[in-house]
Amino acid sequence: MSDTKGLKIETMRSFLGRARGLGTAHTGFHFWWAQRLTSLALVPLTVWFVFAMARLAGAPYAEVRAWIGDPIHATLMLAVIATTFPHLHLGVQTVAEDYIHTGPIRMGVILTVKAASGLLALAATIAVLKLAVAG
Repeated sequence: MSDTKGLKIETMRSFLGRARGLGTAHTGFHFWWAQRLTSLALVPLTVWFVFAMARLAGAPYAEVRAWIGDPIHATLMLAVIATTFPHLHLGVQTVAEDYIHTGPIRMGVILTVKAASGLLALAATIAVLKLAVAG
């Protein structure tokens, strides 16, 4: 009878550990929290970005350069970049970890997405800075 009771207590501790973000790998809460924070930050940034791009649609290059030259617009554009690409990476990493069961393929996907999102973020940052500073 004591073995059954001990088993139930161990099961309860396991569930409690998972609820606290202390699952078998003792990780996961950081990724979950980072995804929530980046998605929360992306809500107003995306609204701003969509309205800004709609306003600039069809505008001449000189007008776009002058617009991005404003420190507020450049800062918000850099914030969009700094938030979007980590959010992208975390989302794809979560999908890969959940649905790709072959270890080497999963790791390859995660590393490829991490590298691609980092390079794209760097290229976008350079483009914004080039337009804002040299513009």
